[in-house]
Amino acid sequence: MRDTMLTGSEGIKKTILHGGTGDLPRFITGTKVTFHFRTQLCDDERTVLDDSKKVGTPMEIVIGNMFKLDIWETLLSSMRIGEVSEFWCDTIHTGVYPLVSKSMRRIAEGKDPVEWQVHTCGMANMFAYHSLGYDDLDELMKEPKPLYFVLELLRVQQPSEYNRESWALSDEERLKAVPVLHGQGNKLYKQGRYQEATQKYKEAIICIKNVQTKGEKAWDVPWLKLEKMANTLTLNYCQCLLRMEEYYEVIEHTTDIVNQHPGVAKAFYLRGKAHKEVWNEAEARQDFSRVLDLDPGMKKAVKKELAVLNMRMEEKNQEDRDKYRAAPPPGTPPCRRPPNPRITSSWSSCPASAPFGPSALSHWCTLLW
Repeated sequence: MRDTMLTGSEGIKKTILHGGTGDLPRFITGTKVTFHFRTQLCDDERTVLDDSKKVGTPMEIVIGNMFKLDIWETLLSSMRIGEVSEFWCDTIHTGVYPLVSKSMRRIAEGKDPVEWQVHTCGMANMFAYHSLGYDDLDELMKEPKPLYFVLELLRVQQPSEYNRESWALSDEERLKAVPVLHGQGNKLYKQGRYQEATQKYKEAIICIKNVQTKGEKAWDVPWLKLEKMANTLTLNYCQCLLRMEEYYEVIEHTTDIVNQHPGVAKAFYLRGKAHKEVWNEAEARQDFSRVLDLDPGMKKAVKKELAVLNMRMEEKNQEDRDKYRAAPPPGTPPCRRPPNPRITSSWSSCPASAPFGPSALSHWCTLLW
């Protein structure tokens, strides 16, 4: 064991418990770091707050990606692969730990880490701000304390050594990824690989929404530019859903768009097509009429869809008429099946008395042929 003070880092004391191997890795922006951690109080019992090994899943962070507990980047950057070290950190570094711990615990429990913020309001929301939902974290939030972090560095991957998911990208990288994902989605759509195309469109939409919520003010020009990009991708996503016969989901997404942006003709067009497929005749005609108001250039496409709608509705009406004719008149008593003939031992002694004697059997064979 060897105690050291990290150079340039006030309030941190490092103790190496198990040496690592190789040279010190390069921890540049975008580097993905995988590690186990254990957080302990500085009391006599060294009370454990969190332990990733008990959860069974190591922690992953990306250097420079604004992880809330940024001190961990500093600690990990001093370690070699396979190293296990204990870090004592003063309260100047641990103030946000309860919030980070809460999110990690909710993820481990299979819950959305921000669900409480989305689904609480009014008085309930006020109480939510006064409690993190865990007594030990509430106590630590009220009285911040120094903490011990025991870290075990498992793996370090440079940006070029792994496929970076959207959450691991910076805002600039997210915006650069959008046209690439858009193009990949279009290519998959043309190949008829609709399910795969939806994943590309969805990932691109997530990139845009992340940038929107973090840096742009709603309805400002930069925000509207991103919103237009997101709407285009959402409509492409809906085209895939139409091919996959997910009509009600198309109606849901396109309705969200037209409620916010009532001038998007393509949203009305796709919603009209979805309504057509689920026999919502009035809604389909209303949407197609709105398309012509917004974009007369789509007259030919709308005319084609209306012709299909007319044909489908006529088929449905004829089917309904046929069902009505086949139905028994009102008041007709239900048919009753005649009782089964009693089977007796006399069949073998008197074949003529059996319900399916030789003559009857011959008759049934004739009918079958």
